[in-house]
Amino acid sequence: MGYSKNQLLARLQELQIEFSQYEHPVVLTVEAQAKYVGNGEGGLSKNLFLKDKKNRFYIVSALADTKVDLKVLSQRLGLGKAGLRMAPEEALGKVLQVPLGCVTPFALVNDSARHVSLLLDQGFKGQGRCLFHPLSNDMTISLNACELDKFLRSIGRDSSYVDIEANPPVGKDNPPDLAALVPSDSIVLPDSTEKATNDHVVSDKKSMEITASEPSRKAKNMEDKPASSVQPASSYKDVGQFVEEILDKTSALLLSEITEDAIKQHGEGLGAVLSDCIRERLSLELKADARSYMNTAYTEGFSTAQVMFQNIGAHNQFRCL
Repeated sequence: MGYSKNQLLARLQELQIEFSQYEHPVVLTVEAQAKYVGNGEGGLSKNLFLKDKKNRFYIVSALADTKVDLKVLSQRLGLGKAGLRMAPEEALGKVLQVPLGCVTPFALVNDSARHVSLLLDQGFKGQGRCLFHPLSNDMTISLNACELDKFLRSIGRDSSYVDIEANPPVGKDNPPDLAALVPSDSIVLPDSTEKATNDHVVSDKKSMEITASEPSRKAKNMEDKPASSVQPASSYKDVGQFVEEILDKTSALLLSEITEDAIKQHGEGLGAVLSDCIRERLSLELKADARSYMNTAYTEGFSTAQVMFQNIGAHNQFRCL
């Protein structure tokens, strides 16, 4: 069992780390969090839990207004153009041991996360205070970057601050500038991440999965290869099935977020909260699905696939929201 919120707070006190804490209702987005602690107290953070094709995991912790481009970040890490994606939900429990909406650098306190790489936004250093959830999204704590560094040192971690918005050239004469931050070991989950497909919208597609033990022959980087070399994925040959998968994912996420506690806490505002959550959580996967669909369509000989997706797939995506 991982650290609890109270255990983490006690750990910070033992380390004589100065922090302020703010209790509030459970929040699912940075925008919702800002209503309770965003009145000039410090820099709100957004935290992404990512994985690469070799089952190596990353936390990217950035200021709320910092642009995080996963394609650029993948190249800077030396992972190719599409090396990073959102980690599946089951990895939150198995690796970070935190629930949804609670990813922060503090999750690295758990031994199960010892191989997870942490990339910190250098913008944190310019903030008087930085705001994070302490392993639970019903509270926010405020501390400065030096105190965060002190905590990370206490668990044997270095603070790797990077310019997340930078886009340096990567090539033969310009090696990836963040390659040293790629974890040395992959993490094999007890259960296949493919099982998360129907449970959570950020899980991996079976046709795109690469495990640590045996890379899938079907999981070649579609963006790095010409369309003629891509093996069609049967699940993307039919427009109707493609749209149904989008609807299934949206429905699964919506149902998972509508809880009795959420209804009590947000009341009439629950719809707006869920809309923000769905947009944030579905965006990356739907873009990946779109690329897979178009690659398959091109391979099958549909020259108008891109226009068809824009007119049909994108319309249904936003209709769900």
